[in-house]
Amino acid sequence: MNWWLYPLTALIPMLVGSIYYNEKVVGGMWMKATGLDAEKLQRGNMAVIFGMAYLFSVLIALLLPFLVIHQTSIDSLFMMQEGYGVAESALMQQLETLDTTTGMYDLHRSFGHGFFHGALMAIAFVGSILAINALFERRRWNYVLIHVGYWTITLGLMGGVLCAFLKIA
Repeated sequence: MNWWLYPLTALIPMLVGSIYYNEKVVGGMWMKATGLDAEKLQRGNMAVIFGMAYLFSVLIALLLPFLVIHQTSIDSLFMMQEGYGVAESALMQQLETLDTTTGMYDLHRSFGHGFFHGALMAIAFVGSILAINALFERRRWNYVLIHVGYWTITLGLMGGVLCAFLKIA
């Protein structure tokens, strides 16, 4: 398994954020929606902020394959069954036969497919969470849309990379 892909994929939120939240792109609107300005943004411990943001991005990268790679569901269905993971077991032979006839382990393993599911999760799941928080915080809808836009791009890219390149044991 190429485990190194997780910390690498976790850099995507930082890269997208550095462009997306730039004052010349969406940053100006974001600062107005949050009540922040360039001076307020400079305050705070940037090492802690970016370090924690990266740590949370690693957690997202670790969980995202379960949402964008359908084959993880196959594993979760059979992993507690006797013989799972044992090369010569009847269960593994049946799964291998099924894969030979259907190609199930390679189905939908593309960047586009992962991007679609990552973006869908951002819109439906993250967007709903942000909208609920914004309602209680009395935030305007532009605040929600700005962040949902960022997470749609970010989770789409993360999902695409993981779906296309992550090798599952």
